[in-house]
Amino acid sequence: MEDLQIVEVKQADMLAAINRSEVDMQIATAKQFPRDIQQSLNRILTIATLDEETASECFYLLRRGNGGQVIEGLSVRFAEIIAGAWGNLRAQARIIGNDGRTVTAQGICHDLETNFAVSVEVKRRITDRNGRTYNEDMQVVTGNAACAIAFRNAVLKVVPKSVTKRIIEQVKQVAIGRAMDLATSRQNMLQYFSKFVDQATLFAYLGVKRVEDIDAQMIYELRGLANALKEGTATVAETFATAPNDSAKTAENAMKLAEQAMTKATAKSSADAQKKDVQTNEKKD
Repeated sequence: MEDLQIVEVKQADMLAAINRSEVDMQIATAKQFPRDIQQSLNRILTIATLDEETASECFYLLRRGNGGQVIEGLSVRFAEIIAGAWGNLRAQARIIGNDGRTVTAQGICHDLETNFAVSVEVKRRITDRNGRTYNEDMQVVTGNAACAIAFRNAVLKVVPKSVTKRIIEQVKQVAIGRAMDLATSRQNMLQYFSKFVDQATLFAYLGVKRVEDIDAQMIYELRGLANALKEGTATVAETFATAPNDSAKTAENAMKLAEQAMTKATAKSSADAQKKDVQTNEKKD
């Protein structure tokens, strides 16, 4: 009787082999069915311009420095649209570090046709201005924001800018041109930002004195700023601290309002989850 040989398979090696086979299969499929660039561009444009709300979520705008320099970029939502419509891409993001002061997220994007891959790291602070570490819920929120930004940066490094810039202006025109009437847009933006800052601070940020002075371009800018705040590209405190005639007290109040809004959202989510558990248990009984 021949001696039996015991082969030990380590879980890490098994997972690596499975992952490698999946990537090899996807690369083979991508080579067999290469992307049609014009078709991909048409798909991106179609999805991004389905309606005015979708188009307006494709950009973020920030003002930096005392001179009020406007920084504009493509949002996380637009990167998701590009990644899905471009095709033959592998993209992901994950948290790779938390040292108690910052969280580090890693975004990876791999073009399966060209075998070009990019890895991008993004750090986000998890301490307030007094050096106190955020609570667990706020750390999770900050980590998710860092992952979203890392994902966006990786995708936009792999998909050529020379290709996407051809459709960016068209999407922007839809975001501005198909907006609802100006009065309603103003009211919606004032209502949204009232959760974070008072009206005087918002007017100072825009450089206006009355509601009527807010024009269509400013509405577009406020939508871009709202996108930046939602995805974590900017924070309320750092954004409005640079507004003309602003003060440290106003910035601190803005941070408190933002934290209160986040706490309410977290509490509501927990309450909904508990309610759902109770209903489930009642059905079981």
